[in-house]
Amino acid sequence: MTLSDIARRHGFSDDAAQSLLQSISWGGGSMAQFNHPEFGGMGQWSRGGMIMIGDMFNNGLKYRVEALCNDLSAYLQNNPPPASAPSSFGGGMSSGNWWPDGLGSPASSGGQNGMRYAYFPSARRVAIEQNGRVSLYDSGDHQIGGVSQQQSGYQSLAFTSQFGTIRVEDLRHIESSQLPPGR
Repeated sequence: MTLSDIARRHGFSDDAAQSLLQSISWGGGSMAQFNHPEFGGMGQWSRGGMIMIGDMFNNGLKYRVEALCNDLSAYLQNNPPPASAPSSFGGGMSSGNWWPDGLGSPASSGGQNGMRYAYFPSARRVAIEQNGRVSLYDSGDHQIGGVSQQQSGYQSLAFTSQFGTIRVEDLRHIESSQLPPGR
């Protein structure tokens, strides 16, 4: 089954399905933050039954978006995105992920509106990509369990840890690098 077939099955355009597929990919295949008019604006999905859409009282649309998310997550498992060429960022990104090699698998990741993040508790790092630039931060003793993203004006992230809310600006910046094209 193709991406177009999945989109049509749920009554969405190829563009909407592609946009959502990218968000699900950024979320490791099990979660997504998205913003597309066909989905009622901004929304979030997590495998296992959590779905929120901007048009919150449109239950029919909510069920269709959730079904599309589940099908795209399964599609992604069978059709992983191609690995890209390595970059020179830190230890490189030869694993095909947008974050630097050597961090392992993120405990959580997501993205919305051109910004994405990944949290690596064992490495005590947070990676944030915006506009093709990846920045790496030291999470210190924070055990991050939640994230929120400001949507209007200046986009920024805030994380929830055992110490309360911490803004990304409050974390120690380690390094930044430009992503290679196509990442």
